[in-house]
Amino acid sequence: MLRHTKIVATLGPASSTPAVLEQMVKAGIDVVRMNFSHGTADDHKARADGVRAAAAKLGRTVGILGDLQGPKIRVGKFAEGKITLIAGEPFILDATCTLGSSERVGLDYKDLPKDVVNGDILLLDDGRLKLEVIHVRGQEINTRVIVGGELSNNKGINRQGGGLTAPALTAKDMDDIKTAAQIGVDFVAVSFPKSAADMYMARQLLRAAGSSAVLIAKIERVEAVKNLEEILDASDGIMVARGDLAVEVGDAAVPALQKRMIRMARDRNKLTITATQMMESMIHSPVPTRAEVSDVANAVLDGTDAVMLSAETAAGHYPVETVESMARICVEAERSAEITLEREFLDRVFTRIDQSIAMAAIWTAHHLKVKAIAALTQTGSTALWMSRLNCGVPIYALTPAVESVGRMVLYRGVCPLSMSQQHTDRDLLLAEAEQLLIDRGVVTLGDLIVLTIGEPIGSTGGTNTLKIVRVGEHTVM
Repeated sequence: MLRHTKIVATLGPASSTPAVLEQMVKAGIDVVRMNFSHGTADDHKARADGVRAAAAKLGRTVGILGDLQGPKIRVGKFAEGKITLIAGEPFILDATCTLGSSERVGLDYKDLPKDVVNGDILLLDDGRLKLEVIHVRGQEINTRVIVGGELSNNKGINRQGGGLTAPALTAKDMDDIKTAAQIGVDFVAVSFPKSAADMYMARQLLRAAGSSAVLIAKIERVEAVKNLEEILDASDGIMVARGDLAVEVGDAAVPALQKRMIRMARDRNKLTITATQMMESMIHSPVPTRAEVSDVANAVLDGTDAVMLSAETAAGHYPVETVESMARICVEAERSAEITLEREFLDRVFTRIDQSIAMAAIWTAHHLKVKAIAALTQTGSTALWMSRLNCGVPIYALTPAVESVGRMVLYRGVCPLSMSQQHTDRDLLLAEAEQLLIDRGVVTLGDLIVLTIGEPIGSTGGTNTLKIVRVGEHTVM
């Protein structure tokens, strides 16, 4: 396993054919993102089938992430498709307008007039355009253009500093959760959550639909930053969604927030995905900019589990080359990453036996310079705990549970493998695990590996044994 940081790639028109999907899987994608803002349930099912077919053909595991649209806080459509706003000129956001003109435009989010007051700054099209609210009259928001430019159909609206009351889960999202469950996605991302309550509701809906998918909170509102701890506690992971977040908090604040969020998530044994414009220039260019290379590398050095591609693979001209470039950057950054296990362990207290075994495994693996760690696990929890600290040794998570394989594909430094688990005797099961690693080319005779397992065999949360084994020889300890 040459690369520990995982790559999430968004599917779209540029990446949905069998040939391109296969090439992207070969190039190194670990998870595909299906953006539920676009397409129908049948479209998503067809793409999921295509991904699974490509992965099976190439003998790889590729997870599927369903990304909910969230509330549509956008302008409506224009009669001519677009207009040009002039700085200093008035412009009206009108909740009752059907087709916009150079004077006014409609709103998808009809409650926006209730959410703003005189003096508020509204940012349109990812902050490219700026309007100041002069006064609100009924369903009309009268503004003055501060920063002008071209405005086209359905561009997003943010309020500087946050504060919009739109709920995180819309009726469409609730339907899409059912679709996600039917498709059997491994991860569901919730857009624009403001509090833990949004995530609890999403989890209830997901479980009611029959899905055990991992729940990811997209941090893209000021309120989400303020409530980050409670959102982390209510989620399985977070996405550092730097686009809308930058518009609300200011772009200069995002790098420090990114580092803080990744650190907090890792300390709480949660997943992190760093997203938005990571390789944006590769939509049109076969090579990234130096700034993009540094951006991806810094996310890797921050400790993110995954880096994500959006339009680069969904609609770009070079989806395969983009994945290949991102993979190379991740590998180079990981080579330079400092291993700080001693410092990481100083402030940690372990109260569970299984978590203590996981921590002992990575400490032992690092200091003995073993070839690999093999964690025999049912739910993947042991592998998740191991992946929170960088010990420089690849972790192979062996499980008979199909849903756990898909979940663990996003864990940094973890390679999940399906294992038939034909034995209930511990020693025979460990021998089966050892043979699986040999067959996969992970280890060879004479290599030193660390194995973790729980007894009684097959129980959840029961990892209680660590063994150090030299492959093909007798147990060392």
